[in-house]
Amino acid sequence: MPEVPSSAPARVSATSGTGVPLRTRAPARSDGAAALRPRRRGCRHVGSTPDERGRNDAAVPGSTLLLVLDLVGVLAFAVDGALTASRTARLDVVGVITLGVITALGGGIMRDLLIGRVPPATFSDWRYLAVAATGGVLVCLFGHRMGRRRVARALTVLDAAGLSLFAVTGAATALAAGLGPLQAVLLGGLTAIGGGTLRDVLTGRTPQVLSSGLYAVPALLGAAVVVLSAEITHTDVVGIGSVWAVVAAGLCFALRMVGVVRRIDLPGPRQPPSA
Repeated sequence: MPEVPSSAPARVSATSGTGVPLRTRAPARSDGAAALRPRRRGCRHVGSTPDERGRNDAAVPGSTLLLVLDLVGVLAFAVDGALTASRTARLDVVGVITLGVITALGGGIMRDLLIGRVPPATFSDWRYLAVAATGGVLVCLFGHRMGRRRVARALTVLDAAGLSLFAVTGAATALAAGLGPLQAVLLGGLTAIGGGTLRDVLTGRTPQVLSSGLYAVPALLGAAVVVLSAEITHTDVVGIGSVWAVVAAGLCFALRMVGVVRRIDLPGPRQPPSA
């Protein structure tokens, strides 16, 4: 009896000597799905939307620590800027809160724009604006109870605290964005001094970064400790560990306070002899 030809091609299966079919490799997919699948590149990836960034931050070890340090620095600089506006510039309520917000968030906005993080964290995370505005409101409500000496001491301590905290978070954020060690140190220093510089310019004062020798230097050293810790521990994530973060912030804070108390400034250029 003649065989009826089949329209479907015959399947040939390889068998072993025992008659059990061998497991064959699956055919390659031709729909391009494998090519479109995103490649993982460690934990440096930052989402393009605020929701994605929030989910990634929650999954990255140490990101909570950096967020806390960032918000504490925001509060310190907000109170510092608001006190300056209230006691030095003698601005109204709107001016006090506005200068506090600018002082607290100016450096972070510069940092985010330079690394291409758009919109900046200030506008994608409501907590930054809320904490900064809270600092200004607290000064409006309770700042009048502080004497001149207490205000002066508070300004010094708060400025040093914000400087040290932003140096740490700025350098860590730069490393997470894929920047090199030198660029991360510079960006950490810019994050630390940016808000205070805007505060001084808006109130008609010479920025402390230009008049005080131990202002930018402690910030750069604190950022350098962050970068050095990342190089030593070979981490490629946002978190650098609580110990290193505290060491970097403590070093920056201590150097700044020593410079203020001892009135230490970097040497300036030689001046021509007076006639």
